[in-house]
Amino acid sequence: MDSTEWSVISILLIFTVIPSCLSLDTIRPNQPLRDDGHDILVSSRKIFALGFFSPGNVSHNRYVGVWYNQVPNQTVVWVANRDNPVNDTSGLLTIDGNGGLVIYGKDRNVPLWSANVTLSSPNSSVVKLLDTGNLVLLEDEVSQNRLWEGFDYPTDTMLPYMKLGLNRRSGLNRFLTSWKSQGDPGTGNCSYGMNPSGFPQLILYKGTKTWWRGGPLSGMPMAITARPFIFNSTVENNQDELTIMYGVISDSSLTKTVLLGSGIIQRTVWNDRWTSIWSAPAGPCDYFGNCGPNSNCDPSNPSIFECTCLPGYEPKSPADWNLKDGSGGCVIKTGVSMCGNGEGFVKLEYVNIPESSMARVNMNLSLKACKEECLRDCSCTAYSIANDGNESRKVRGCVTWHGDLMDVRNLSNVRAYFFVRVNSTVLALFAKNSNGSVSKNGKLAISLASVLVFFLVIFFVHWLVKKNRKDKEIENNYVFRVATLPTCFQNTSADLDDESRINSELIPFFDLRTIAAATNNFSFSNKLGAGGFGSVYKGVLSNGNEVAVKRLSKNSGQGIEEFKNEVELIANLQHRNLVRIIGCCVKDEEKMLIYEYLPNKSLDFFIFNEKKRSLLDWTRRFEIICGIARGLLYLHQDSRLRIIHRDLKASNVLLDASMNPKISDFGMARIFKGDQNEANTNRVVGTYGYMSPEYAMEGLFSVKSDVYSFGILVLEIITGRKNTGYYHEEYPNSNLVGHVWNLWREGTALEIVDSSLGKSYLVNEVVRCFQIALLCVQDSATDRPTMSAVLVMLSNDAALATPREPAFVFKRTYTGGDPSTITTEGAKSYNDVTCTIVEAR
Repeated sequence: MDSTEWSVISILLIFTVIPSCLSLDTIRPNQPLRDDGHDILVSSRKIFALGFFSPGNVSHNRYVGVWYNQVPNQTVVWVANRDNPVNDTSGLLTIDGNGGLVIYGKDRNVPLWSANVTLSSPNSSVVKLLDTGNLVLLEDEVSQNRLWEGFDYPTDTMLPYMKLGLNRRSGLNRFLTSWKSQGDPGTGNCSYGMNPSGFPQLILYKGTKTWWRGGPLSGMPMAITARPFIFNSTVENNQDELTIMYGVISDSSLTKTVLLGSGIIQRTVWNDRWTSIWSAPAGPCDYFGNCGPNSNCDPSNPSIFECTCLPGYEPKSPADWNLKDGSGGCVIKTGVSMCGNGEGFVKLEYVNIPESSMARVNMNLSLKACKEECLRDCSCTAYSIANDGNESRKVRGCVTWHGDLMDVRNLSNVRAYFFVRVNSTVLALFAKNSNGSVSKNGKLAISLASVLVFFLVIFFVHWLVKKNRKDKEIENNYVFRVATLPTCFQNTSADLDDESRINSELIPFFDLRTIAAATNNFSFSNKLGAGGFGSVYKGVLSNGNEVAVKRLSKNSGQGIEEFKNEVELIANLQHRNLVRIIGCCVKDEEKMLIYEYLPNKSLDFFIFNEKKRSLLDWTRRFEIICGIARGLLYLHQDSRLRIIHRDLKASNVLLDASMNPKISDFGMARIFKGDQNEANTNRVVGTYGYMSPEYAMEGLFSVKSDVYSFGILVLEIITGRKNTGYYHEEYPNSNLVGHVWNLWREGTALEIVDSSLGKSYLVNEVVRCFQIALLCVQDSATDRPTMSAVLVMLSNDAALATPREPAFVFKRTYTGGDPSTITTEGAKSYNDVTCTIVEAR
């Protein structure tokens, strides 16, 4: 055989081998995908791949699946023939003679799996794998008309832009089902999807048992809301569909939600490894009906029994209840009638509303009409507001429950609520906090009691006036104070049918004696700490709830305006990374704010303490950084108000029992209008070392002022050192920012990482945080990123911009008077307290 013949044969061999070694982007009727170890279908941006696989390489069974193309360990997100595997490598994925997609084994006449589509022109159909991970069968490549898609038949994984729920026109119901085991993707025992009955809700089933409830489509913190800076959700509830879908803000983030065979639904994000950012059920109260019917499960204090009966109910089995077994639930108190005997409703807030598959929904009733309808029906045990599942449309209606109220539990960061029916006695006890109406007899009884109390008060006041002139002055001050306090201080009832007031926060006004009793008369043993504003005390209210009382000192820089500002702001803010206010107290010169109690104090208590900083490993510190960033993003962009904090620092970040960060102290915060980008003030307030240059020097502040403070805080978290008062012999004239900048330019920034972290941290993650912090503290506000950009940078590995020289690289000393007198000569010692610089220009 001569050289010419060998050349021809070689070329033929090359063209024979190449098709089976190249990845495909399309399957056509004459171009199947074979299980030969080489053929795979890859999406256009190479995010996902499809082909034959064996789970964990521990089985001889072969399946067609979709997995992440660039993740090292094969992560399968969808399986076609999950219950009908090919038992060898003879598998073939192809378009059959009818134009549908099928999988064959050795027998090419009987498909093991089929998309079950029949076309009049079968030769034109094609199959493509999209960059969303969705496998689609198209009528032809020109029209792009989808005949079938894998997202309509999910397995155990929900991907961004995949819908769960019901197509009301076709009857298709999309839901997740777990794998049988790690090595068997067959249909498992757990399922997760939409229950369209009654008031629609997401349910996780283990077998036929309801295992966990994601809650109704309105008012529940479902998996969709985990890491809101990465995800956004969409709910559709109309005549065509009842579905829920989540998207990602940044396409560079790889995310998935997986239903595990153990009965856990888990959300993970890829960042060199799959990291769980949310899972459920995660505690006793997450399991459906943990406390039985007509009860409330409160997970906030694990040291005590988590179950309590709803108002008007008592334990069905007191003996079991005393043994901390609440499975039997609660029943209406013996001998109590709630039909035509002056009954009404008590409002329960920050709770997951009851299981609603048997609830009745009427979208044509207002909340006021809903209450009246429920009151007329003696079988109605509770009611709440309903909407169509899409909060942006503000379509509201009525949902009522008839019978037992199941699976109620406390929520720490979502202001969901419902109204439970109670008798007249219980109603009277809750009258101050109830927004429900009372019958005529009830109104008469309350009116007579009010008149009696009024005369008793007048008599008592008269006696005090005669006894002591000082007491008279106190009384006059009190009358003046109540008349001049803003609306948020007055615990008046609101007409919940008024759209503008449905979401308004009513702040309870606590009596001074109540707070004094709760704090043991502000004893030293109850004192949690102190600052420029005054002292903070731990208190225990009469109902057993622990609170933190912020008592402003008479010499505090925070006056009545800042006090009102803080109350009104926090009352309108609800976010898991913002401290929650419980109430307030004003008595003569006393001004106090009552917050939720956070047992782990503030962030500076840990990172600036030689012994305690070791309690915060890098994973926890990174979660704290992300949590602070989420809170700031909410203030700047996602809340109903656009808020600049102006005093973000380590001592104003509190830590709850799980070390989750919560931003506090809004006395210096300012509200921006929707189109306002920056403002100017003659009264510069903030903390030395955290203030941005344009704010400290010129009185200009914006969201970028908070971004600067965030950058300083990130550097302090990484290094465990304060920006103020920092000294290093190699760079004696620089502060912490200047030292980090010098090390960064030299490529040795890791030298200043907190030594208590050892070598347990992820180098790439720490370096990335250094770079993000330096971007945040750049001299020009326009060069600094927004908090939404910061959160995207924290959540993925995309390339970052190169930071410029930061502001305040050298230590400044403020000599008083005009801020232009701030110099770089030497370093003046300051405590970490809020300061005010007047007449800034």
